[in-house]
Amino acid sequence: MPELPEVETVRKSLLLKLKGKTIKDLKVLHNNVFQSQNIEEVIKNIKNQTIRDIKRRGKWLMYDLDDYYLLSHLRMEGKYIYRDINEKIEKHELVIFNIDNEFELRYKDVRKFGKMYLVLKDELDKSPIGKLGLEPWDKNLTKEYLKNAYKNKKLSIKTLLLDQSIIVGIGNIYADEILFLSKINPYKKGNELSNKNLEDIIKNTRIVLDKAIKAGGTTIRSYTSEEGVTGLFQNDLNVHKREGEKCPNCGNIIIREKINGRSSYYCNKCQK
Repeated sequence: MPELPEVETVRKSLLLKLKGKTIKDLKVLHNNVFQSQNIEEVIKNIKNQTIRDIKRRGKWLMYDLDDYYLLSHLRMEGKYIYRDINEKIEKHELVIFNIDNEFELRYKDVRKFGKMYLVLKDELDKSPIGKLGLEPWDKNLTKEYLKNAYKNKKLSIKTLLLDQSIIVGIGNIYADEILFLSKINPYKKGNELSNKNLEDIIKNTRIVLDKAIKAGGTTIRSYTSEEGVTGLFQNDLNVHKREGEKCPNCGNIIIREKINGRSSYYCNKCQK
């Protein structure tokens, strides 16, 4: 699944091509993409809206239009591709934007898990964006904030790092890497974390995500940030997907175990 660095890479790529362009028309070929929203209303409202900017909130893309935000969550394998006007529509291309009658921006999603919402700007807090926690670089992300968020949590820290209502943008890949650098066992409960643990989580979250963004994200299986473009951060992963390999710190064998249904990779010597 694309996590914060991958979504940020997609955002930058889309912005280069789309900023200042106008959405002339919209075709929705799979109604579930917009969930409960009325498709006819979405099409009517989005026509002739200009893309002023493209922002990111957690793992959500935010197309900043004249009157609306178009929110887009890529989920497992969603991606955007460019095609010529009226070029043949391929399988799994679910939403097609006519951009200035010059080309088409198409949303492709093999698994059909991705979601979009068109929301008025003054109603953004009522959208899924309104339920999100702090960005990793937010000055309010402090050990006090995390201590308060985790104080009654008996869930594992691995599970809590995936909770988008606390810190946004962290998924399975980067949670493993953050915990490895912080020398925290993924099974450790949230309410058992020390002040140093919390400080290390904040510090290493920023280090890992900054480095991943600079590398263009992580390419795992079928995910790419742009057609024909792959990220490189998978080359720098310390533990994720490295089951059976030697720990880069101590030489112990990295193990993989399921924690709350998610594969977790860690060194049980460094992360006691």
